[in-house]
Amino acid sequence: MTEFLHVLTDHWSLFGEHFWNTVKLFLIAAVGSLVVGILIGSFRVSPIPALRWFGATYVNLVRNTPLTLVFAFLVFAAPKLGLNLEYFTAATVALTVYTGAFICEVVRSGVNTVPPGQAEAARALGLGFGQVLTQVVLPQALRAMVPPLMSVEIAMLKNTTVAAGFSVLEAGAIPSYMSEFGEPQFYVLLWIVIGFLILITPLVVLQRVLERKLAVAR
Repeated sequence: MTEFLHVLTDHWSLFGEHFWNTVKLFLIAAVGSLVVGILIGSFRVSPIPALRWFGATYVNLVRNTPLTLVFAFLVFAAPKLGLNLEYFTAATVALTVYTGAFICEVVRSGVNTVPPGQAEAARALGLGFGQVLTQVVLPQALRAMVPPLMSVEIAMLKNTTVAAGFSVLEAGAIPSYMSEFGEPQFYVLLWIVIGFLILITPLVVLQRVLERKLAVAR
């Protein structure tokens, strides 16, 4: 037990720095993926065929591409096209683009749970598509969207470890650094698991709170 504790206490600054980078990477990508997901999701349910085609193409292309390849494209291929991004920025963009495709499908599925009559009634009152979506449909769809949306965000938090393979100093990179100090890898990995459990717990609590509030509002 003493050796297990010393793995953390002797390298507290390293764990702290890397997990803080994980938190920053997650928060930025979470906001970005929500924006992308809602935007593309609105395309998927748009009455304009070109927007529906664009949304469907984006989702099918990105969801069927491994996240590692998305990272590799932004880190290695994008500079050859004149787009030079720092490793952290590239990781943020990769997670945003990838997770946005999954959030898009959450939004589309949530919208489909709202009875069509709601949108028809709103259009009969003279509301445009944007107003119908933001003022009538999405507020009702949110009840169905919360559980899968939080699951996607939790998955993205764990997906941040992929960034370690592309020179981003986050939690997934800790084992390689700790191996230089000769620390037992089992203890190192165990502390990383504990760290992610601590980070995931607030998301789970938030999901429970939102579900209760939306259930009351039903």
